Amino acid sequence: MSRMPLTRVEKERITDSRLKLQSVARSLKHVNPKKLKKMEEIQECLENAEETLGGALRSTNDTDTPTK
Repeated sequence: MSRMPLTRVEKERITDSRLKLQSVARSLKHVNPKKLKKMEEIQECLENAEETLGGALRSTNDTDTPTK
């Protein structure tokens, strides 16, 4: 099943969301993990979300590139 390509606006929204996730992950590095339950799980979730969004952008870029 092929996916429809992302629009420019959708790509911008995904990129913006990735940057926000990265910012949150950096901010949490300054929080004492003993004071926040499940810190490791939260960090993993942020990483997974960022990677998934990055994959969506890469797969769209692959379909944008014409093949020879």
